[in-house]
Amino acid sequence: MFTGIIEQTGRVTRAVEQNGHLTLSITPERLWPDLDPGESVAVSGTCLTVTGWDRESFTVDLSRETLAKTAPRWTQGSAVNLERAMSASSRFGGHVVSGHVDGVAEVLEVREEPGAYTMRVRAPQHLAKFLVPKGSVTADGVSLTVVDVGGPGGSRPDLAPDEFTLWLVPHTLEVTTLHTWQVGTRINLEADQMAKYVERLILMRGSGAPRTAPEPRPQEVIQ
Repeated sequence: MFTGIIEQTGRVTRAVEQNGHLTLSITPERLWPDLDPGESVAVSGTCLTVTGWDRESFTVDLSRETLAKTAPRWTQGSAVNLERAMSASSRFGGHVVSGHVDGVAEVLEVREEPGAYTMRVRAPQHLAKFLVPKGSVTADGVSLTVVDVGGPGGSRPDLAPDEFTLWLVPHTLEVTTLHTWQVGTRINLEADQMAKYVERLILMRGSGAPRTAPEPRPQEVIQ
């Protein structure tokens, strides 16, 4: 589990494809001295398992499924956002983030505003229903607040139903890779967990499926 508060950035320093998966070496700005094999690190919003490390970098493996469902940033030289899994004593500064990417979005517009940058983003259509004004979204691993949304229940009628906007302050741009976003950039998107649970509950209630398993019938006693 993560919070979407980026601890540091890093860079892919090696990418090797073998046996149907991709092995990456990632060099962070500063290596965590207590990083252990088997623990989880969110790499640009994708929960990956640490398979090894040395004095400068750590390694992770990406399956074909991960490569197919995430933004194409797994090449040598790519900058990535890094967050270790939260501990029980951590401050919860962002929102609940699983590190399971729901889809790939696209940046449609980047505008410089006084004290901030505004971004207009197109989400995959199946994620549009989870976006609400002032709600939470995870973009490339960063916990962000949705500003405006188009479509029914949205706040800007000029936006399409699958479009939303973000305001990025200078601090966010400085400590993450989001300053590299430009028109056409594809980004990893994870919708708010609570919204997905609510949808599942509503769908189950509307399906007519039993909410609980039927009680077993007592066996007949043969005289």
